[in-house]
Parts: sequence; C-alpha cells; structure tokens
Amino acid sequence: MNTESAGYRELLSKRPLNVQAVYSSEPAALVSGRDIAAAAKRRGAIVLAANIRNPLTIMGVLRAAREKNAAVLLELAKSESTYCGCTFDNAPDMAVRFSAEMGHGVVFGMHVDHFAIKSGADMLDAVSRMPRIIERGWTSVAIDASHNPDWENLCYTRDLAMHIPAYIGLEAEVGEIKGPGEVTTVEEALYFVGGLNAWGVFPDYLAISNGSKHGTYDHGAGEAEGIDLERTLEVARAIEPYGVTIAQHGISGTPLDKVSTFSRYGVNKGNVGTLWQNIVFGLEMEPDTGNAIVRDGAYVKDPARGIPQDLWLEMVEWADSQGYSRKDGNYKKANKPFNDAIMALPQKVRDRIVDETAEWARRFIEAFNAEDTAELVLEEAASRVDHNSAPERNISGRRALYTADKAPDGGMGSGSEKDFSD
Repeated sequence: MNTESAGYRELLSKRPLNVQAVYSSEPAALVSGRDIAAAAKRRGAIVLAANIRNPLTIMGVLRAAREKNAAVLLELAKSESTYCGCTFDNAPDMAVRFSAEMGHGVVFGMHVDHFAIKSGADMLDAVSRMPRIIERGWTSVAIDASHNPDWENLCYTRDLAMHIPAYIGLEAEVGEIKGPGEVTTVEEALYFVGGLNAWGVFPDYLAISNGSKHGTYDHGAGEAEGIDLERTLEVARAIEPYGVTIAQHGISGTPLDKVSTFSRYGVNKGNVGTLWQNIVFGLEMEPDTGNAIVRDGAYVKDPARGIPQDLWLEMVEWADSQGYSRKDGNYKKANKPFNDAIMALPQKVRDRIVDETAEWARRFIEAFNAEDTAELVLEEAASRVDHNSAPERNISGRRALYTADKAPDGGMGSGSEKDFSD
C-alpha cells in the first residue's frame, strides 16, 4: 500500500485513540478491529487472525499481509501471554517495529484473544487489567466466559465489554472450543447475542463450539478434524440480524480446500495458532493442513526447517523434565523459556522461519479471499467523520427476555475443569 497516498494519511488520522496516544509519531496502519471486521464482511472474506507465540511469526504474517495487501489480526490469548515471549506489553511495539522495517503500508490490528473469565474474581481482575492492555495499543478484544453457565457468560461478557471502548473490536464466545462433542445450539447463540444486544453491547464476532479444537490432531489416537459447517451456518443466519458473524477457532490442521469454503457458512474471522508454532519448531507437518505429524508417540523434527536440531533436543529434554509426553500440547509452554535462544539464532535460520511463515500466511490469505482487504479498511475509515468506529446498531429486545431463568441451560451449565482457551 502506498504510504504517501491521501487515503493512507487519512487512515492514520483515524486510527483508534489508544493507538494515536502511543504511536502518534509512527505511521503504522494499526487499526481498529471494527474496521477490519467491517471490511471482511463487505468482501465476504475471512480475516486471518494469527496467534503470535513467537516474534518471528509477527514478521512473517505482516510480510505476507503487505504482499497481498490484506488486513490481518495479530492475536495473543490471555493464557499465551503467560508462557510466550510475546506478551500484552511487548507485542504491539514489536509489530509496529517490524512494520517500520518494511516501510509501513501493512494494515493490521492487535487482537486480545480468549481473555478467559471463569469466576467473579477473574472478572474483577479483568476490569482492572483490560484498560492497561488497551493502553498499550491493542485494538480488538475477545472476551471468553464460555466456561460458565449461559447466564453468567452473558453477565461476565457484558460487564467486561462495558470497560472496553466501543471503538475497539469485540468478540464473544458461547460454547467452549474443545473438539467434537458438544456443539453450540442456535438457542444458546440467540440468548447470548440477543442478551448482549439488549444491554447495548455489540460484538463483531461470535466464537462457537462447532467441532474444532486447538492444537494438533493426533490421527494415531483417532482424532480427526470435524468442523460442523451446517451448524455453523444455522447459528450464523440466526445472529445475522444483530450484525454479528462467526469467528472460526482452531483452524490449524484443517485442509485449505475446506477452509476456503468457510465464508459461505457465515465465517468472517479465522484463527490460526498452532501452525505457526509448528513452523518455528520445525516439526514435520501435513502439507495440506499444517497439522504436526505424530509418529511413535512423538512429534517429528525436520532438521532442515525451523530451529536447529540441537536446540530442539534441548527443548525435548526440558519438556521431559516437566513430565510432558513427547506429543503433548504443553510443548507450547516451551515458547517462553526458549524465546531468547530462538531470537538469538543465526540470521539465516530466523529467515527460513519467517519465509515459511509468510508462505503459509499467503496461502491462508488466498484461501480466505482476503487479498486487497486493506483497501477496504481505508474505505471504512474514509466513510467516518473521525476516529470513532463504534458500530451503529439497534437494540432489538428487552433485557427482561434474557434473565437467568430464561437461559437455555437453566442457569446450570456444566462448565469444564480443563483449559480450552488456546
């Protein structure tokens, strides 16, 4: 994108106020998630939302976005921020710096993924913490209280959303993302989205449980990708009058030809996370899905890709010391203790990681029909009088219709002891 154009300069002047406060002197096109969501919806495209467990992932995804003139989201889950080198404090700075190294011109948002709330104590912590996160330059937030009964999910999501500026992108979730099994119903989605609407809370996206999972599909253990697109479409059609579309979580391990159909089922945001980690670690992957290969009960290292073999063996030794199996999803927790070592690798090694990341990001952007969506973001900004991208939506129902006794689960949801938040 031409950084000298009048449209680009106007976009910079209409960035969210939190971004302008931190990066006023840097011409980075760090924009509101609201604008990116609106652009994708107009195009019938899917926004690539990449979980950034390592800084090299930021570099690769931004490079692909610039080459494809696509608007993307860089995201980090609340749990990821505790075990990765990227954190809520440093990720926006890294993204802006990498954008500057490319001469800017790449349109992106910073998305707080899966900010989990499982209790009243979590809520109070979130109310205190979220404004500080937003002050750092994050431009979109996913509130995830899906672990709770339907009524509590509605209330927790409502209350935290009221502490987030309306010009910041918003995602909510009903039904935990945990693979095949329980699937979000239309009734649950309508109660949740309708209830938020009644309180004046207007999400861009709704994440649902539709058969996906986070992490690697272990085919040897009988696991298989099984996203239920028909249910996804049913939910998408039901919530469409509220201006909400579907965020598809757990895309790593899904064939690209299936991914390319998602927009026909109401999906406008696609989360990809574990794939990028597989690239950094240099794991053998299925060529059409990016799913890590498990052989003889262990991940398989490709010595010609990702980190060097000797560093991988150190990582395996560390994981063994933590009591993890050699095909354990908890290998994700190696990101933080090995971050400095990865970032200190020779340039040619880091380059091959960034190159492979960019190639996969390009493939997803093409499958998502997201090329040139950056231009649509410029048009969204140009259509407003100022920076404020808060959506203009009607309140459709009374709050009395969305009380605890009217919750689909009767206010007695099962919840879960496991953490399915990334």
